[in-house]
Order: sequence, then structure tokens, then C-alpha cells
Amino acid sequence: MSLPTLADLEQIALQAGQILSAGYETAHQVQFKGEIDPVTEIDQHSEKFILGEILRRFPSHQLLAEESGSTAGSTEHLWIVDPLDGTVNYAHGVPVFSISIAYAFRGEICLGVVLDPLRNELFRAEAGRGAWNNARSLKVSATTELRRSLLATGFPYDIRTTAENNLETFARLSLQTQGVRRLGSAALDLCYVAAGRFDGYWERSLRPWDLAAGSLIAREAGARVTCLDGSTDFLREPLSVLAANPALYPLLRQQIGA
Repeated sequence: MSLPTLADLEQIALQAGQILSAGYETAHQVQFKGEIDPVTEIDQHSEKFILGEILRRFPSHQLLAEESGSTAGSTEHLWIVDPLDGTVNYAHGVPVFSISIAYAFRGEICLGVVLDPLRNELFRAEAGRGAWNNARSLKVSATTELRRSLLATGFPYDIRTTAENNLETFARLSLQTQGVRRLGSAALDLCYVAAGRFDGYWERSLRPWDLAAGSLIAREAGARVTCLDGSTDFLREPLSVLAANPALYPLLRQQIGA
């Protein structure tokens, strides 16, 4: 059985990116999976295309995708797909969203791509071989002090009801850093850590498709990337994440806790 290459993921993501770009700033059919958790017809069109392409090339592989869940296949070969990470932004015409595709072999994520179709930025990584944004090699920032750092975070869809809403940590770190941004796309947050645009990123209440590709890209760019409890298994649930350059990682972990 042939194994996928990074080129396979890149080609599929770029074609799906055309679906997102064509639908951007048009009228959408918006449904809600939760009170503030929307899905549009573009999420569904993008996912249908991506999964169809994967199964056309690798028909025996297992799939895990945001909208359709798990599809049976070989447990050795798992694809993890978010067809539109940043649906709230997309539905409101905010130009911050992405496509995330990862491939795991025998439980280890080894290929990942994240595409920002509006900025034409294709973040990609292969385990042990580095990370790139298009042709540019990626490397995390060299910031060593919290007071000089720029961070990113996010908030759960059940923010109105859960005690784990991240607001206390957000407020505390906002006072200790240059700032804390909330972009609304976990995949791009991780890629921005990889690119040195953010010095660190943390979030709770995530799913594997939010993190699979971006965690590999950040790690291959030199970041320390774990769940808040220190685990590096981004295929389990529930998930949290802390990604930062090696100097800031222990400082942030101390501030955020498990």
C-alpha cells in the first residue's frame, strides 16, 4: 500500500481552498451545532471534496473530520480534517480562516498542512524534516520574557456555561505580556507560533482536527507543543494545547497550569 506524501496533502488543500475563496463574502446557509457553534454549506462542500479526494487516492484509509466524524478504514492510516477552521469568522466575512489536513501513521502525526486561502499561505510540515510557509522555512521566535511576548488564545463554544472558560487566564496573561490575541482559528494560531508571529498559544476544549496539522507544523519549527497536562497525544479527546518557543514554554505552563 502506497503512503501519502506531503504533496498529496498540499494538492488537496489548495483545491479545497478554491471552494472557500469562491464562497467568501457571499450569502450562506448557516446552521448551529450549538448555541454559538455554526456550520455553513461551505464547510460541508469543502469537507465533501477533501474526503472524496483522500478516498479516491487512498480508499482503505480511516478518516476523522469535523462535520462527518469518523469513517471506517485501516487504523494504521488516519487522516484528520478540518475543512474550514474559523467558521464564525468566515460566516461574518472576517478574513481569518483556514483548511487543516493531517495524516497519522500508526498513531503518530507525520504530515500536516494548513492553508490560509486568502493570504495564499500554505503552512506544511513533515515529521523530522522541518516546516515551511510556501517555500520559506519556519522557525519560532527567540523571545525569552513574558513581558515582551505576544500570545494567542481561544475560548470554548460553551463559554457561557462552563467554568473552564479561559477568561481568568486570559486576563492574567494580558497584564503580563505585550498582548493576547484571539484570531478564531486554532490551526492558524499554531502556524503563527511556528512562524514566530506569536511567541505562544494556549487553548482548552479542542478537538483533534483543530490541532493535528498545526501541532506538527509548530513542533517542526522548534516549538514545544503539548496538551496542558504535558501529553503530546493530539488524537485523543478532550484536548487542550500549549505551544511556545522553548524559552517561554515553561513560563507559560507555570502561569496556565493543567
